[in-house]
Amino acid sequence: MTDLQYQAFCEYREQMKSLCGMWLKYSDELRPLQIAAAKKDTPEYPLETCVVYNKAYDEITKASEIKLIVIGDNPGKEEQLAKNNRYLVGQSGRIAEGFFRRNAELGIDFRKNAVIMNKTPVHTAKTSHLKYLNSNGSDNIKNLILESQLSMARLAAQLHQRLETAQLWLVGYSELKGRGLFLNYRDELLRCYTNEDGSVKKSWNSVFVFQHFSMNRFLVDLSQHRGEEPLQDCLSRIGTNHRKEIFLS
Repeated sequence: MTDLQYQAFCEYREQMKSLCGMWLKYSDELRPLQIAAAKKDTPEYPLETCVVYNKAYDEITKASEIKLIVIGDNPGKEEQLAKNNRYLVGQSGRIAEGFFRRNAELGIDFRKNAVIMNKTPVHTAKTSHLKYLNSNGSDNIKNLILESQLSMARLAAQLHQRLETAQLWLVGYSELKGRGLFLNYRDELLRCYTNEDGSVKKSWNSVFVFQHFSMNRFLVDLSQHRGEEPLQDCLSRIGTNHRKEIFLS
C-alpha cells in the first residue's frame, strides 16, 4: 500500500476497534438474546464473543497488497470464538477461500489480499436471528443493530474510496431487498457514494453485489450466469447486474 492507503486502513482499523470495544458494553443484554434466538434451530454452542472485532486487521501491514474488500453479513458461530474473532472463517469463508485459490487468474489470496468486513459485528448463530434480537431486545439493542449498520457502511465506503484500487464485493443478497435485515446498511452505503447533485461517484462502478458464499449460493449463481468472457469480466457483469437490482443504480 502507499503511505496514504495505509494511513486510510489504519484509521479504519482504529475506528472499528474503538466501535466494537464500545458496543461490547451491551454484552450482558445481548448474550441471553443470542442464546434464546439460537435455541430455535441451532445445536448448543459456546457463546464467547457477543460483538466481534476482526483480529485479522491487526495482521495487515503497509506491505500488504489489498485488492478487494469483501462484506459479509454478521459473525456466526465460528467467527465469535475467542480463538478466532475473525470474519468469514466458517464454512462460507472456506468456500470463498477455495474459490480464489482455484481461480488463480484473479490474482487474489482471500486471506492476504482482502479486507473482510460485515454489515454488523453483532454475533448470531444465523443471520436471521438478528430479527429475534431486534424484536425482543431493548431500545439499546435495537439502536445497536441500527447504528452498527450505519457506521459500518460509512467506514466501508470511506476505506474503499480512499484505497482507490480495490473492488468492493457486497455478499449476502437476499437481506438487502424487500423487508430484509440490512436495508439500513444498503441505503447508507449508497448515500456514501452519492454526490450532492444526486449523481453517483466514479468509485461506485467498482462496487459489486453477489449472492452469499454460504450454501454455495455464490458458486451456483456464477455457474448459472457464466458467459464466454474471462472470469473477471463475468464477475463484473454479474456483480453490476445484482447491484442495479438491489440499489437501482
